[in-house]
Amino acid sequence: MNKKINYVAAVDIGTTKIVAIIGRKTGEEKLEIIGLGKALSTGVKRGVVLNIEETVNAIQAAVKRSEEMAGVKITDIFVGIAGQHIKSIRNRGYVNRDAYDVEITRQDIESLIKDMFKIPIEAGEEIIHVLPQSFIVDNEVGVKNPVGMFGKRLEGNFHIVIGNTASVNNIKKCISRVGLNINDFILEPLASAHAVLTDDEKEVGVTLVDIGGGTTDIAVYFDGIIRHTAVIPFGGNVITYDIKEGCSITEKQAEALKIQFGSALAEVANDDDVVTIPGISGRPHREVSFKNLAYIIQIRMEEIIGAVQFEIDASGFAEKLGAGIVLTGGGALLKHLPQLVAFKTGLDVRIGYSNEYLKSNVIQEINHPQYATGIGLLLKGLEEKKDDDSVTEPIDNSSEKEPNKPSDTEEKKKTKMPFNDLLKKFGDFFEEKDTKL
Repeated sequence: MNKKINYVAAVDIGTTKIVAIIGRKTGEEKLEIIGLGKALSTGVKRGVVLNIEETVNAIQAAVKRSEEMAGVKITDIFVGIAGQHIKSIRNRGYVNRDAYDVEITRQDIESLIKDMFKIPIEAGEEIIHVLPQSFIVDNEVGVKNPVGMFGKRLEGNFHIVIGNTASVNNIKKCISRVGLNINDFILEPLASAHAVLTDDEKEVGVTLVDIGGGTTDIAVYFDGIIRHTAVIPFGGNVITYDIKEGCSITEKQAEALKIQFGSALAEVANDDDVVTIPGISGRPHREVSFKNLAYIIQIRMEEIIGAVQFEIDASGFAEKLGAGIVLTGGGALLKHLPQLVAFKTGLDVRIGYSNEYLKSNVIQEINHPQYATGIGLLLKGLEEKKDDDSVTEPIDNSSEKEPNKPSDTEEKKKTKMPFNDLLKKFGDFFEEKDTKL
């Protein structure tokens, strides 16, 4: 009998790319990534699905690649959600219990959380997360976990994440058309924070800033508790667009310029350094100054940093961020960005990687800030999923016979397969090389 194996799978639906990732927990409590697939995202803008068909095709391609790499077939996934429609509020709820001398149970807390899902919100919105922050048992404030305590009145402070119902339903539709089930939606800044922040940072106070293509996600922690979340509706793509417009070049050329030669600090760029850009349709080449390029990037990045600072101030914990800011996402690797952020905010800044949670021999490509959200989705999924969730099966179910006794049919297959397999295996290689010769 073919034994089913428990893995966890996640899909990160971004503005520039869609990532499907499959992993499992190792004996050392590290996350082992066994499958990674990505596809260009053309149907999503600022985290919101605008073209169902294109998004479905991209998800399908990413999932297929991850399954082929992992050698398993996934059925259930955790999905990241962000976008400009996301907002958060704080609310307090309470329950009066029947007796003083009965211990508070997990069911009491679940009852409070369920009540939070019933609070009035605007039409066309739905509650995605209800995150407990602290509890009050009678007059005892600041209780993190009241289970086992005695008390008559139990109150809770909650951070509530709200999203647009239509946007959520569009994502559900895309996943459903791929033939997958959604275990849960997870707010992307929470997932990214889970992947790159340490418990010590969350305790002393830290702000996660995940700079994606279409959005910049923010999560503020203090005393180990999530205090504030926000999604700023612009990210690295607006910088690319500014370069495109400012230098009169194509978007592809602008993206390449940003990645290879861009800097977030104009004053460190050399006036004499220039890069030559091929002209369009036979037109003369263009020369772009590194200094001008850096000015374009810095002006837009300062605008994004200003929005981040506004959200930090709105959280009420601007003076309590002992660990400063952790940058992650694809935009975090922009040259000199940590220095600019530190200068503008006055806080310590570092780039966030997921090394601490990953197995040492992980796929090399995955150890990159742009995959922090995907890794965080897996880590959160592993915490949430039950033993029978996210069940996967090996793609190749061909044989369950004794390993040393293959059947005659299998032997015949082995002798008939080489030519077709070799042709398929090396077909892409020859095509790519031949076009360059």
